[in-house]
Amino acid sequence: MKPIRRRRLKPSRPVRVAASEQVEATPRRRARGIYILPNAFTTASLFCGFYAIVQAMNDNFVYAAIAVFFAMVLDSLDGRVARMTNTQSAFGEQYDSLSDMVSFGAAPALIMYEWTLRGLGKWGWLAAFVYCAGAALRLARFNTNIGVVDKRYFQGLPSPAAAALVVGLVWIATDLRETRWITATRADLAWVAWVFTVYAGLTMVSNVPFYSFKDINLKKSVPFFALLGVVMFFVLVSSDPPLVLFSLFVLYGLSGYAMWAWRRWRARTAPVPPAQEREPQEPR
Repeated sequence: MKPIRRRRLKPSRPVRVAASEQVEATPRRRARGIYILPNAFTTASLFCGFYAIVQAMNDNFVYAAIAVFFAMVLDSLDGRVARMTNTQSAFGEQYDSLSDMVSFGAAPALIMYEWTLRGLGKWGWLAAFVYCAGAALRLARFNTNIGVVDKRYFQGLPSPAAAALVVGLVWIATDLRETRWITATRADLAWVAWVFTVYAGLTMVSNVPFYSFKDINLKKSVPFFALLGVVMFFVLVSSDPPLVLFSLFVLYGLSGYAMWAWRRWRARTAPVPPAQEREPQEPR
């Protein structure tokens, strides 16, 4: 018998892949850098909250209240800047929440406690804690409900508006006392401050809807009278900033309950649609 010859297999040639295809095949690593521009606004807002705490400890309550309002302006800009420059990141979202907790949670609670709630003893620091805990719960619920709730309305009073409602009372009471419009001292307004603090803290964790103004398109053309209205608004605010701002945030703090009551009244008075008459089925 002839020996069986085994054929040697030729080694397969390596398949050449274009350089562009090799780049697309390899998964791209996500950049771990931090965007400077939006986080700079967040850092400035955090600085204003810390500055407000320092000024409240030094009994400079007007400066503390103004610093919180500056933090509100900066907080409203960081998100818009991130969306306009396409620099959103998970780090920015978490950093913004931590900054809000300091500027609109801890700072207003400490300002109110140092201003007049200290004199109420246990009831004073309990009210401050209710506000601080309400701000923390509000921010945690907001982060977990992104994309679930209607963007046109906030679920509960937003923390910047709650902070403005609380420190606005400090600012207007100090300003009116300096101009001798009122003679009430901080001790006389202790229970008024207690009501404002508890109201803001509980409203932040409520389910009351508050208009978010997020559906306003700033890139859309508007009539000339709209620009004139913006100018008149700035003139009104500059005429008496503490009185105008405090009045606006008081109205906004009550608008959610007014909208909630209107919705319930509308649901009760809405006519019930008649039940659709079903055609009799033939017996099988």
